[in-house]
Amino acid sequence: MGDTQDWTAASGAAERARSVPAAAWSCAVTADGAREEYVGAHTMTGDGAVRLTVPDDSALLTAAVRAPRQEPSAVLEFADVAPVPVRGRIRARLYLSGPLVPDRGTLLLRPARVVLRQSCGPVAVDLDDYADARPDPLAGAEARLLTHLARAHPDAVERLTRLVRPESLHAATRVVPLAVDRHGLTLRIERTRAHGDVRLPFHAPADDLAQLTERMHALLAQAGAATYPRALQRQHTDGDG
Repeated sequence: MGDTQDWTAASGAAERARSVPAAAWSCAVTADGAREEYVGAHTMTGDGAVRLTVPDDSALLTAAVRAPRQEPSAVLEFADVAPVPVRGRIRARLYLSGPLVPDRGTLLLRPARVVLRQSCGPVAVDLDDYADARPDPLAGAEARLLTHLARAHPDAVERLTRLVRPESLHAATRVVPLAVDRHGLTLRIERTRAHGDVRLPFHAPADDLAQLTERMHALLAQAGAATYPRALQRQHTDGDG
């Protein structure tokens, strides 16, 4: 369940759908009754098709070779996992379904259906929009960026809470960076038994790391001038003052 902060300047469903597999390290594939999971085995083509490099003894490869017209129906599943440990770490799941075709020693799936499932529910992505979209330019670096922000700059994260409405921080025990894309930064607000997400939009899209650095500095400057008080209630362990 989201918090009360407005969600603005966010990626569209097609761009989000292209970004998930671009950043994912693994995927699960189901075809002809067989399900296999692969790590580091997929690459994306320019129009969003997925190419899988699988072992010679793969059941999926056997199914693809033996199937009528060599085109068994398959479903590829990608999980978008938050790089910083949080509750509900799966931010989204992407399902691509279509024929699985042997192609130059690999398996190629050109999506006939694209479904993006997020916390707000599933969305069927238009195939033309999906093919025309491009992954977020920060998708490949997001994990490193968020991990660095959470570990090395917790003071900056706390300062950014000045941009969050006080009611969204009510009873908060921890705030961590959940996601970043060219349009903005998302913070996860954790409470004892619940959590919510707040979007902090950039003033303009960031299409590379240099622009992202400028956008983050602008957010921090905005936070420094904000009038909202810090409302984060720190959790104390035994022995703390």
